[in-house]
Amino acid sequence: MTFVDEMKNAVTVRAALLVIGVLGLMVAFIASYAGAFHSPKPKDIPFAVVAPQQISGPLTQRLGSLPGGPLDVRTAKDEAGAARQLRDRSIDGALIVDPRGTTDKLLVASGGGASLAQAVEAIATAAEKAQQRTVKVNDVAPAAEGDSRTLSSFYLVVGWCVGGYLCAAILAISAGARPANTHRALIRLLVLAVYSIAAGLLGSLIIGPVLGALPGSYISLAGLGALVVFAVGATTLAFQGLAGVVGIGLAILVIVVLGNPSAGGAYPYPLLPPFWRTIGPGLPPGAGTWAARSIAYFRGEAVTWPLLVLSIWAVLGSAVTVAMATFRRGQEGGPVGAGRPVAPTP
Repeated sequence: MTFVDEMKNAVTVRAALLVIGVLGLMVAFIASYAGAFHSPKPKDIPFAVVAPQQISGPLTQRLGSLPGGPLDVRTAKDEAGAARQLRDRSIDGALIVDPRGTTDKLLVASGGGASLAQAVEAIATAAEKAQQRTVKVNDVAPAAEGDSRTLSSFYLVVGWCVGGYLCAAILAISAGARPANTHRALIRLLVLAVYSIAAGLLGSLIIGPVLGALPGSYISLAGLGALVVFAVGATTLAFQGLAGVVGIGLAILVIVVLGNPSAGGAYPYPLLPPFWRTIGPGLPPGAGTWAARSIAYFRGEAVTWPLLVLSIWAVLGSAVTVAMATFRRGQEGGPVGAGRPVAPTP
């Protein structure tokens, strides 16, 4: 055989196309992560001001017109109301003005992201310094001692996401990317559900009782983990049903390439560029990270939307998986849900 013939036998057209696809994923990975993280700039951070009426108007206008628009400023009635808004995650910082002195109080919540709290502190400190005033920082939802840079929730959710698509990929490798019939699709989803519960329980056990890296309700975090794993796994199964083994690459594109850098882990949403800030809340890593931080530091506040997002991914992924298996069986002939025809024994 000539060298060209050897090449054709060693690398099929299908394999070459898959390699090109992997190269494209690599380029997208670099572009997505570098694009999201290379130059974080605060933009429209929800921020409240508590001050006497004669001060709050000009102060709100001055803070709202800072170069680059880092703050989205509104007023709060009093310090207790501002702290309540911080704890329910509707704002990320608050300035409590003392009209009788030159030192004001700045409320932050580092549990929602250390880098975001630091950005709020830097912006407020610079703005106050320009007016010959100083700030004293009060953290109303501080990060746990074992949660360095408040990244534990992000890493926990990333681990769950990896477990979800790897489980689905293994099910595909073991018996074909596309399930042969509806029954097998349902069995794969059942196996994924059992795996998801185990993953949620074990992940929460490691991050909480074992390492002490993340506070909050163990059961709530475990339930979140099960939902994250199942949503990602069901989405991967759906992509595999639509595109075969290429579906694994599509799942990586959505969950890893787009989802991880937009999840608000290292840099929460107000610090991300517009594209990643927009897509992050609608993807499983972003929804999971937000919910995990809410459970750990904010008594489970503001989790309705992220749990709804994860549920939609889980339901749609399951529905597409079953629908594609049913459609495929119908295309091949035979009753829906039946197994493959058995060849007669010679």
